[in-house]
Amino acid sequence: MVRRYYLQKGPCRPNHNFPTKDVGGRLRSFKASWYKKYHWLEYSIAKDAAYCLHCFLFRSDDGRKGGGASFISTGFKAWNRGDEALDNHVGFVNSEHNKAVRKCEDLLTQSQSIRVALCKQSDQVKKDYRIRLQASIDCIRHCVRQGHALRGHDESESSKNRGNFIELLKFHAFGRVDVHSVVLENAPKNLQMTSPDIQKDIVHAIASEITKEIICDIGENLFSILVDEARDTSIKEQMAVVLRYVNQEGYVMERLLGIAHVSDTKALTLKMEIESILVTSGLSLSRIRGQGYDGASNMSGEINGLKALVLAENSSAYYVHCFAHQLQLTLVAVAKQHGDVSGFFTLITNLINLVGGSCKRMDNIRESQAAKVVEALCCGELETGRGLNQEVGLKRPCDTRWGSHFDTLLNLPVIYSSVIDCLDIIKKEAKGEAKGEASVTLICIQSFDFAFILHMMIKVLAITNELSKSLQRKDQDIVNAMQLVRGAKLRLQDLRDKGWESLLDSVISFCKKEYLPISNMDELYILSGRPRRNAQQITNLHHYKVELFYTVVDMQLQELNSRFDEVNTELLCCVACLNPDDAFADFDKEKLLKLATFYPNEFSIDDILHLDPQLDSYIFDVKMNTRFTKLKGIAELCREMVVAKKFRSFPLVYRLVKLALLLPVATASVERVFSAMNYVKNTLRSRMSDEGLNDFLVGYVESDILDRLDDECILQTFQDMKTRRGSL
Repeated sequence: MVRRYYLQKGPCRPNHNFPTKDVGGRLRSFKASWYKKYHWLEYSIAKDAAYCLHCFLFRSDDGRKGGGASFISTGFKAWNRGDEALDNHVGFVNSEHNKAVRKCEDLLTQSQSIRVALCKQSDQVKKDYRIRLQASIDCIRHCVRQGHALRGHDESESSKNRGNFIELLKFHAFGRVDVHSVVLENAPKNLQMTSPDIQKDIVHAIASEITKEIICDIGENLFSILVDEARDTSIKEQMAVVLRYVNQEGYVMERLLGIAHVSDTKALTLKMEIESILVTSGLSLSRIRGQGYDGASNMSGEINGLKALVLAENSSAYYVHCFAHQLQLTLVAVAKQHGDVSGFFTLITNLINLVGGSCKRMDNIRESQAAKVVEALCCGELETGRGLNQEVGLKRPCDTRWGSHFDTLLNLPVIYSSVIDCLDIIKKEAKGEAKGEASVTLICIQSFDFAFILHMMIKVLAITNELSKSLQRKDQDIVNAMQLVRGAKLRLQDLRDKGWESLLDSVISFCKKEYLPISNMDELYILSGRPRRNAQQITNLHHYKVELFYTVVDMQLQELNSRFDEVNTELLCCVACLNPDDAFADFDKEKLLKLATFYPNEFSIDDILHLDPQLDSYIFDVKMNTRFTKLKGIAELCREMVVAKKFRSFPLVYRLVKLALLLPVATASVERVFSAMNYVKNTLRSRMSDEGLNDFLVGYVESDILDRLDDECILQTFQDMKTRRGSL
């Protein structure tokens, strides 16, 4: 475009009183008559030199070919050799100067350009191309949304299964004459729009449009980052970055910005990669107002952790340790620190290894359980209905999988008798170690101790499991999360104070149903394997109630208090004053003014002075409005302020509310990205490139944005990525 502009403008030929200088003992100067003889010649007044426009525009890489350096860079000044030197510069037909002239002519002659020739296709060809491209986009769009692979093992025309994309395209064209007539075998061989490169470009165009939608939704607002890393199926460390922000409607959103391969998990490496992802999307670290990571040292380290590196550049990017991760740590701590509970979970793991390690044994459990369900239905002990009496199994507890301990224990009482039957079969038919393990496991799980700890842990974990699920909500705010933690503590305390009788009744009822021995609470407790004369002088009641029940609940409470120490920080105490619960009972103007000082970039000294009276007007207004007095949580308050247009009346207060919502609660959104990654990049797709993985995951995870994307936007983005054979 620049070259064409200069050619259309023409050489620089000023009407000037050309200066003379002594050349070879005579006064000589540039001659205006040369303009007519040499159409390419131009003159520079500042340098008193002549140049060749064509050679200058199409000079060679080293700047010395194409007619000589004097007519390109230094300028021609040898006026005594004027006509001779100018003719020599033109040279023969294939001289560098004449080549440059022909290039200029080609550039100005639009009809000879390949790009223009491609654009001169007939309207029908363009229409066919659009239909063909749209069909490919529709099929790929569906595959991306479902997380399905695009390519097949054998995509040749003789193959019975040519892969999801080709097969879906065939199905898409079936019965549609307009599509069928322009795709696959009916398309030009060099413009079928089905090659792997075309597929990748379309996926990239989809991901680009989704990212644009996210950035547009953020606008000029601030945001927080949620970051974690995990290993994919090809043994690569992948880092996911999720943005948390408040959109224009006042809703809290958590969106995947991207996933990138990192060579190591050092804090500096992660920070550099985060910056790269942000800059690529037109964002910067200066707009971050919250950080959410797990408790690993490379992430939360006070000196060299990722948290510290970001805070060094942005002091308002406050860090919050993932609440869901902290909750899991409390469960793991109790499971490992209490001897009886630790032994109980070890027994559960051994039971799952023994029973779940064989398909035949699991089939025995299913058949036995199905027979018992049928018998119970016939006796009227169970009700029939949709979703009732579904097949259940045993899940393996894992320290890093949230809620897995509770899910494992919840199903065991339901299939307990079937598990016993399976262990009996193993004990009779198995040989070697399995036979001995089955015998020991049978003795252990057919005891009152096992039944008691099983029901006790179900009650304890039921409380924390509800908390875990609530913390993983995308729109969860920090104040509500703190309230949920307090609520869990109160429920645990209530269980400790009032839950013993109901727990004991449920254990005794279970033992009677399964014909297990029932311990007399008034008798002395005897440790298994120890002679009676060495028994501790404590009753069964003291052991089960004090040493087990009270101790486990107290340990759980102690871990919750020590892990969730953030709730006592000054920042979160100030944020809690925005809570609208109980008609704004927690409102404290002084603390909210203090909260504003935590964000000096958003609240200047003048803003804080204006915030003081605005808070008075705000609290008076919302307390008089019944729509606001019934709200629960800051998230609802933010949405209602937008609906009621209060964000315009109280802009500084609304700014505080949005900043409070930016504080991250949990990294559950990042964990969901990794779950999606394991589904998308499975063992059959382990060679997927890092860029391809990022593009595919953005479309798969943010499927709601994908659903509302305009096809025309994807078409134009795809078309603008590079020069295409077809045109729209």
